[in-house]
Amino acid sequence: MPPVLRTPPPPEQWATPDCLGRFPFDAARVRTAWTALHAGQPLPPPATEALAGAWALYHAGDFAAAAQAGQRIGGAPGAALADQATAIYANYVEPDDERRLALLRQVGERALARHEADGADVQALYWHAYALGRHAQAVSVARALAQGLGGRLKETLERIIQLQPGHADAHFALGAFHAEVIDKVGELVARMTYGVRAERAVELFERGLALHPASATGRVEYARALVALRGDPTLAQVQQLYEDAAAVEPLDARQCLDREVALACMAD
Repeated sequence: MPPVLRTPPPPEQWATPDCLGRFPFDAARVRTAWTALHAGQPLPPPATEALAGAWALYHAGDFAAAAQAGQRIGGAPGAALADQATAIYANYVEPDDERRLALLRQVGERALARHEADGADVQALYWHAYALGRHAQAVSVARALAQGLGGRLKETLERIIQLQPGHADAHFALGAFHAEVIDKVGELVARMTYGVRAERAVELFERGLALHPASATGRVEYARALVALRGDPTLAQVQQLYEDAAAVEPLDARQCLDREVALACMAD
């Protein structure tokens, strides 16, 4: 019997990220830096002052307040912010494994419902895929594949890229998926059963970095994929990717968290 998961904490009980307070943002600064801040996931700038202020909370690292503000604003723009704040908090900050999984499930379910209501809502589709992928990584990629989630995730990410070819983060996520499947089941089975290939993984990462050259998380995921795909012969390239990721100057709290991940990978 699977474990019973505790109810995830309400936003007022979320843990405080170490980066909170290091990146002061207000609505005006969000608007000015919008393109650079959202290079990985193209989004239209906030249409209202309230939404810009809510994004300022997110970029400053107050993910709990940003999630609450997004929920209050509502509609697709508010819901997208709430899901992004919740997913990033769960993946990078939440210390409790069960709570992290519960939060990711919440995001995945909410985002899927929004996409089903509006098939053109690419952000809803992406956050559904993000939550599904991070949840699968946490519980076991092999188990997720056995449950049929692999094909679903692959199709979802491919659909995002089809709808929004400039979505760098979807390229990184799909590249990571190819690498993880090959790592778990071997290249032959991966190609025949799931339609994934090592060379396609590399192509996706290279395309993602062409779209978003300053992505620290893209470099970290690329490095991990190379280790899974090719092992020791790529260690020099892997180390360079980690070093390049750590050298990226963060613009906001999320990018600061990405840089911390890169530094931790370099130390391992």
